[in-house]
Amino acid sequence: MKKNKNLKSFDEHIDEEYGKKGTKLRDEYEAGFEAFKLGVMLQELRTKNGLTQEQLAEKCGTTKSYISRIENNASDIRLSTIMRIFQEGFGKQVRLTLN
Repeated sequence: MKKNKNLKSFDEHIDEEYGKKGTKLRDEYEAGFEAFKLGVMLQELRTKNGLTQEQLAEKCGTTKSYISRIENNASDIRLSTIMRIFQEGFGKQVRLTLN
């Protein structure tokens, strides 16, 4: 099979677009991507459990708009609130890792 020399791996593409790991632009990209993943996880878990944003908010003592902000990649979300939403809303623990 002939390999196309113009094809790049995803990592190569990200390196070209945002710089190597450790650069400011790349770090900002990575942080934004983590916030995006958190929102997707929350939305998937919420829908899997058959909850609306409003129902989840009531269960956790927050607002529907706050749940929506998290699901839509807001960047100014408090860690304590995230932990409370997953704990009270789904009985799940949030674990953080440092790389």
